[in-house]
Amino acid sequence: STSEVYGSAQFVPITEEHRLQGQSPYAASKIGADQLAFSFHQSFGTTVTIVRPFNTYGPRQSARAVIPTIVSQIAAGKNTISLGSTAPTRDFNYVADVVDGFLKAAQAEGSSGEVVNLGSNFEIAIGDLVHEIAGLMGSPVDIVTDDLRIRPARSEVDRLWADNNKASSLLGWQPAYAGLEGLREGLASTIEWFSEPSHLAAYKPGVYSV
Repeated sequence: STSEVYGSAQFVPITEEHRLQGQSPYAASKIGADQLAFSFHQSFGTTVTIVRPFNTYGPRQSARAVIPTIVSQIAAGKNTISLGSTAPTRDFNYVADVVDGFLKAAQAEGSSGEVVNLGSNFEIAIGDLVHEIAGLMGSPVDIVTDDLRIRPARSEVDRLWADNNKASSLLGWQPAYAGLEGLREGLASTIEWFSEPSHLAAYKPGVYSV
């Protein structure tokens, strides 16, 4: 599943009991998929665990995501970064932590029929994220708003911040890349991968693709 099913946070950190809000067709489709999966669990006893990762990032990520968008533009030598809204906050999770969470969810006793958040329990605004990345890359940048990248107002998820206590107690999972220092460590690994010319060549920093 995805943290997008929660929509803009009604309270933080977001627990698994937070109401579901289909603020976009993507979120609505995920909510529907969750319920369909659970219907098989309820009706036929199918082993089902719903894992809701908050924003995942790392090497090889699609250019549609915000971190590759920022990193690839800076790595390509741009001093002005084109983005959508920079005010929303996100709870970013390095891909190694997310993989570990999925493996633990698949292996844990008593996880069937449960919903589990995978999040770092740390939020950062997109604008602040840009400056963290720019600092790590040693390249101060200016941010320019690109209207094409702005989501419809009622679709925008303003705040995501995960409560990961259930993942800890039920799965024995804790993010290795936690808090601001963990984010910086994960970003450094991501930047290193994207900065490799052969990897960067697969991206088009100046093009926004939906």
